[in-house]
Amino acid sequence: MQRLFLITGCSGGGKSSLLAELNRRGHGTVEEPGRRIVAQERAGSGNALPWNDMAAFARRALTMAKQDFAAAAATPGLVFFDRGLVDAAVALKASTGAPLERTLDGMPRYADTVFLAPPWPEIFANDQDRKHSFGVAKDEFDRIEAALLALRYDVSILPKESVAQRADFVLTSAL
Repeated sequence: MQRLFLITGCSGGGKSSLLAELNRRGHGTVEEPGRRIVAQERAGSGNALPWNDMAAFARRALTMAKQDFAAAAATPGLVFFDRGLVDAAVALKASTGAPLERTLDGMPRYADTVFLAPPWPEIFANDQDRKHSFGVAKDEFDRIEAALLALRYDVSILPKESVAQRADFVLTSAL
């Protein structure tokens, strides 16, 4: 589906701010599965948190991302995802060794162009849901980039510019 775009990359790289701007401009957006899972787990005293049980967290993220994709496919217009199936598969591989190809077998694909937020230490910040270091975030970025290339996506690195300029870049590339 060439209208369902994945925005992924480094934690703390400005993805959520970009998605908010794309939504403000009238485009469909899907919130990051990981943040939603953390909120659900905390509300229910669950343990599928990335810092407690990464494999359980990744499996939940994969299920949620698949549901998100199906829901977005049924809506008109451009839709932008803050992380998704690829991210969950990368996390599952990192925590269990499960091969990407097997995890993603039969799963839908995003548009050929995937937008990748590069490591950006000037805006990286920890919060109650992002407890890892910038170095860990950089390692995650490297795994995601390698996976996208292995899955034959066209990787488009987001510029380190204002949120509005990033949104312009994404929309120009997506249209």
